[in-house]
Amino acid sequence: MPPLFSRFTIGIPAMNMSNKLFGTLALSLVCSTQAVAADRTVHLPLKPAIEAAQAAGKIDGSVSFYLAGTGPRGKVLEANVVTNRKTNAFAKKDEEACLWVAQSAVIALHEAAKKAGANAVTNIVSYYRKNEYSSKTDYECHAGAMVAGVALRGDLAKVK
Repeated sequence: MPPLFSRFTIGIPAMNMSNKLFGTLALSLVCSTQAVAADRTVHLPLKPAIEAAQAAGKIDGSVSFYLAGTGPRGKVLEANVVTNRKTNAFAKKDEEACLWVAQSAVIALHEAAKKAGANAVTNIVSYYRKNEYSSKTDYECHAGAMVAGVALRGDLAKVK
């Protein structure tokens, strides 16, 4: 009777443990390098995302959006509200994926503002991985080979 485990299995020679370990480490290094290299930081204007969400009927125009350093001051009803959205970025240009995910973030802030009785989201900054990026026109998007993400933080406020 042949042994249950032999040196050759289905015509493939057995690999010793060090070869398996080396192969696994090499494969993981290649995969992790590609994943890190694929993460790009993109800065784009927020206004087109707001306009696209409104044109699609996802927001109704009753809530105004003001990036940090712009717009009126009002009574803050809820401070530092954060939305963190992701979307599929596979086979999409960075700008396309970022616009789509920024719309999702704007819609989430709009819904939070309506729920709180606010008519504006003020002091909006990008807040990806809790790192603040402030601009009077732009938001920060992180686009990879598979996923794009936008995180925004703002104050829900009543403005006149």
